[in-house]
Order: sequence, then structure tokens, then C-alpha cells
Amino acid sequence: MSTLQNAHRLHVQSLYKRALKLSLDWYIQRDLWRQKALAIRAQFESNKHVTNPKELQQLLKNAEKELQDWAHPDPYKLPMGPDGSKWERNLPPLMPESTHHH
Repeated sequence: MSTLQNAHRLHVQSLYKRALKLSLDWYIQRDLWRQKALAIRAQFESNKHVTNPKELQQLLKNAEKELQDWAHPDPYKLPMGPDGSKWERNLPPLMPESTHHH
């Protein structure tokens, strides 16, 4: 596999992964999200046969634009993750460090 083909494959994989992650902002329930994930996969699979460089470039450009347009204004954050609703909630109090050692 050439370096160009490898770079293209990595770019497509990145687009696919970002599309799946972005869809999780819109579909929190896994059963609904799974249907969307299958639709995303089908969309990628339908363009798998394209080999024309200009057509590939246009498809990638359109996919990037679609991801940008589809970005959620208030993306879902895991409650215990950074910026989540429970992030750093109920931390133990800071204890002064003792200089006396046993």
C-alpha cells in the first residue's frame, strides 16, 4: 500500500469515527444511535468503490462540511468526565500535609 493510499485510508477512518462520535451527541439512547450508526456505515460503504481522485476529494470535502454542519450546539458530555455535570463533585477536602512523620 502506498503512502498516499495509507493517508487516504486514515483520513476516511477519521471521518467515520468523528461521524459516529458526533452522532452520539444527537442520539443518546443506544438503540436509536445504533440505527444511525448503521446508516453512517452504509453511507461510507456506498462510496467505497470510488477511485477517481477528483471525485474522492469532493466526497471528502462534502463529508467534512456535513460534519461541521451537523455539530451539536451543546454536545453530550459524560457526567463524570471533564465538564460533565458531576465532574469534581464531592472531592475530599484538602488535608494539610503533615511535617511530622512517625
